[in-house]
Amino acid sequence: MFYRQERVGANSRVFKVTKFRSMRTDAEKDGKPVWATAQDSRVTRVGNIIRKTRIDELPQLFNVLKGEMSLVGPRPERPYFVEQLTQEIPYYAVRHSIKPGVTGWAQVKYQYGSTVEDSAEKLQYDLYYVKNHSLFLDFVILFETVGVVLTGKGAR
Repeated sequence: MFYRQERVGANSRVFKVTKFRSMRTDAEKDGKPVWATAQDSRVTRVGNIIRKTRIDELPQLFNVLKGEMSLVGPRPERPYFVEQLTQEIPYYAVRHSIKPGVTGWAQVKYQYGSTVEDSAEKLQYDLYYVKNHSLFLDFVILFETVGVVLTGKGAR
C-alpha cells in the first residue's frame, strides 16, 4: 500500500519519500528507473484514481513533518534522473538550494512531464520559485493546487 523511494532534497541530500503505491510492484522489473507517463500502463486501476485525485501525494506530509520537505517547493526527483538532468540542463542543481515541496509552481503551471525537454521547461518555474519564494507565493500555489486537484488538470 505504501512504498518509499529515494529522492533528492535541499542541498542535494538524498532522503526517502513515502507515497501510496499506484503502480504494479514490477513497474521497474529490470531495476532501471523509468519516467512515468501521462497514460502509463504500469498504473493500477486504484492507482489511476489516487493519481487523478493526487491522494498518492498525501503520505509525503510525513516527510514535511520530518523536515525533509516543505508544503511548497520544487518537486523532489529521483537521484537517477537528477544525475541525468544535471548533466543535460544548465542550472538544474539550483532547484536543490531549497527544500522540495509536496506541490510547487511547476506543478500548477505546467502539464505532467516525462521527458528531459519537459524537465527543462518545468525548471524555469522551479527557478522562478527559488528566486521569488515568499509566503504570498506559497499561498497562491496552495490555492492553485486546490484547483488542480478539484479539476484533475495535469493529472497523470
